[in-house]
Amino acid sequence: MSIQAEHLTYIYNKGMAYETAALSDVSFTIQTGEFTGIIGHTGSGKSTLIQQLNGILKPDSGRILIDGVDITAKDVKLSEIRKQVGLVFQYPEYQLFEETVSLDVAFGPLNLGLEKEEAQKRVREAMELVGLSYERLKDRSPFELSGGQKRRAAIAGVIAMKPKVLILDEPTAGLDPKAHDDIIRMLEEIHRHEKNNIILVSHNMSDVAEAADRIIVMDRGRIAAMGTPQEVYQNGKLIEAIGLELPDTMQLALQLEKRGIHLHGPMMTMDQAVSRIETLLKGNE
Repeated sequence: MSIQAEHLTYIYNKGMAYETAALSDVSFTIQTGEFTGIIGHTGSGKSTLIQQLNGILKPDSGRILIDGVDITAKDVKLSEIRKQVGLVFQYPEYQLFEETVSLDVAFGPLNLGLEKEEAQKRVREAMELVGLSYERLKDRSPFELSGGQKRRAAIAGVIAMKPKVLILDEPTAGLDPKAHDDIIRMLEEIHRHEKNNIILVSHNMSDVAEAADRIIVMDRGRIAAMGTPQEVYQNGKLIEAIGLELPDTMQLALQLEKRGIHLHGPMMTMDQAVSRIETLLKGNE
């Protein structure tokens, strides 16, 4: 499912003394099946942008095309769009409310009008996909789960609706390092399994570097940079000027280059960094 944003502008408190432009002339295209990272510091416009992709907010000007359908048009059925574009807010575990994990994950599919048998089939698949044992946890209260498990259960509830676009706003916020890494690995697995579009919003550059095909860097309501992780992170001065930190692997590469050591090739992940350093060392033997 392709997404095309054209000249989006959105203003908070329009006409008032505290009028603020949250988005200013934002345009981009996301191709079908891409894993896209949207990064930026607090107040850069990330959350405002993704709420427009789901139709929660409408731009003051500009338009958004989802598979060629203008979701900003007056006569568009947003309920149909939201079946295709799933949005997971920050701390989604706060939205858990049912008596059991299974009932909570089934809530969305049942609201789509699916039969109970089909909904339960989706619940099992979604729970297993996010790393939660269906047999062991389906009858447990969601409030008895660990923090990381609660978040997985909440994400499973959106996945069970089988959206063609899955948008996640800071899905690793507040988690310990292991749970944080597990969520990123989980998203990569979901992308491989579902072959859907994933849009990951984060301020963690390393997360986006590892997982994303393309990156959109937001700064003060505008797109500051856009491209593959390698293309974006090569402009280290721009990233630092915005107030973001380069991934650890890129910082390592830059420090080595200052000492005349050039690691040619991708350096987005720790595995890639280790591979490049090993190749360099073997070449110097």
